[in-house]
Amino acid sequence: MFWGLSALLSLIAIFPVARLLVEGAMPGGVPGFGAIDRVLQDPATWVAFGHTLWVSLVAMVISGIIGGAMALVVALTDLPAKVVLVFGFTMLLMIPSQITTIAWIELLGPASPLLKLVGLAPAPGTRHPLYSSTGITLLLGLEHAPLVFLGLRTALRSLPGDLIEAARAAGARPPRVVATIVVPLMGPSLIAGMALAFVSNIGNFGTPALLGIPARFPMLTTLIYQRLSGFGPRVLSEVAVLSLLLGVLAVGGVLFETWLAGRRDVRIDGAPAPVRIPLGPWRWPVILLVWTFLAATLLVPLAALISTALVAAYGQPLGLATATLENFRFILFDHPAARRAVVNSLGLATSAAVLLSLAAVPAAYFAVWRRRRLMRALVLASELSYALPGVVLAIAAILIFIRPIFGFSLYNTLGIILMAYLARFFTLAQRPVAAAFRQLDIKLEEAAQMAGAGFVRRVLTVALPLVAPAAAAGGLLVFLTAFNELTVSALLWSAGHETLGVVVFGLEQAGDNTVAAAIASLTVGATVALMAIASFLTRNLATPVLPWQA
Repeated sequence: MFWGLSALLSLIAIFPVARLLVEGAMPGGVPGFGAIDRVLQDPATWVAFGHTLWVSLVAMVISGIIGGAMALVVALTDLPAKVVLVFGFTMLLMIPSQITTIAWIELLGPASPLLKLVGLAPAPGTRHPLYSSTGITLLLGLEHAPLVFLGLRTALRSLPGDLIEAARAAGARPPRVVATIVVPLMGPSLIAGMALAFVSNIGNFGTPALLGIPARFPMLTTLIYQRLSGFGPRVLSEVAVLSLLLGVLAVGGVLFETWLAGRRDVRIDGAPAPVRIPLGPWRWPVILLVWTFLAATLLVPLAALISTALVAAYGQPLGLATATLENFRFILFDHPAARRAVVNSLGLATSAAVLLSLAAVPAAYFAVWRRRRLMRALVLASELSYALPGVVLAIAAILIFIRPIFGFSLYNTLGIILMAYLARFFTLAQRPVAAAFRQLDIKLEEAAQMAGAGFVRRVLTVALPLVAPAAAAGGLLVFLTAFNELTVSALLWSAGHETLGVVVFGLEQAGDNTVAAAIASLTVGATVALMAIASFLTRNLATPVLPWQA
């Protein structure tokens, strides 16, 4: 099993990147750097590169400010209802980027049903305020703020409480405690969260496509999409080079974060203890500010999305005379592409979740309990595949499967999307299982081995029952992400093989806003339900394994 699993992980974690590198150096199998020269000499490449770098950096700072402030308030103060607050704030990340963007488009545009109700809608024909670099930057910063929040909150919960109590006993006020103790100690965690936001900004496709294409503001992901959509497979070598450029930018961000974090030694001595700084007279103002922010950034845009789905015609104000469920009925019963997309996405997400959950258990077993070096290296390689932008992986999948293998081709089928999902989301399934194995004592398995149990029996009767909740949680994370995915499938779908993300994106691009809003609203409802189910399944684990539980 070990060698078979190692071969499988090598196939999904290492081979795609290797194939992309080969295509960049040998386009079409012919040695030479013609494709590289053409791409690097094209002014459009550097315009998109500059846009991508600038937007990603500024959005990273916005994510750091929002996520860092929210983490400090939630982790260090006596703010009430934290469970609900963390769940809601994490939804900004779990809701697909394209749906979040559509919700904001419907909220702030001239046709906004909500703004029409209060007489604040922009005049008809007015340019949408989000169709700009500023709109892309602000939304990316908001969408990825939970990445900073989740990492920083986990680190804040490991702070030794005696440091905080000593400072407070010496008369330091809460702002000084945060500035002189908390922030310096949390520097590496903040940097890591912001680096993750930076990498996510670089690889994001939905927001730059929906806002940047109408504004003629190209970024690398949209440039790759437009080149491949416009010219097809004959420009594969060029888009492969663009993908490598995108990957270099992402890896460069990770390496810079590693170098920056390693320059300071902030090891903490002492046992972690919960820190609760009383808000005192600021309690109600902080509560009002935090919940107003969450309502304004999550609930109000979603309300605009649902309002758009409930009107009979785009641009009408929502009222008793215009409210209808026709858009939902049309999507559910009369739209063939939407029905196919639901079936396709359910099948792809379920298959990826089941297969990756099954692979994650033995992989984590060998990496954590048995500490096999090869398996740990392959798990690390899969982390790199997840860090790379989805567009990079999609181009690699096209290069691998565009030609038949053993007389069988996955190109233009759902199979190529599934293979890309397996490579992209293995880390999501493996992390919760690995965390569960770290909580367990290996002596349990050693006792079974001494009793004569073979390897398969030990895994099935000892390891699997103990980590099953974590494996189920990881599978649900994979399902959640794959069910709404767009970045990979936007380049891999074909007629009859649409996914939900592709259909929502296509409807919005085609101007069918009310129908797009209806299917997006249903998707949000499914996302919330699945998050709740995942929380229920893992409620009894000693250590949280889901992002919104950390």
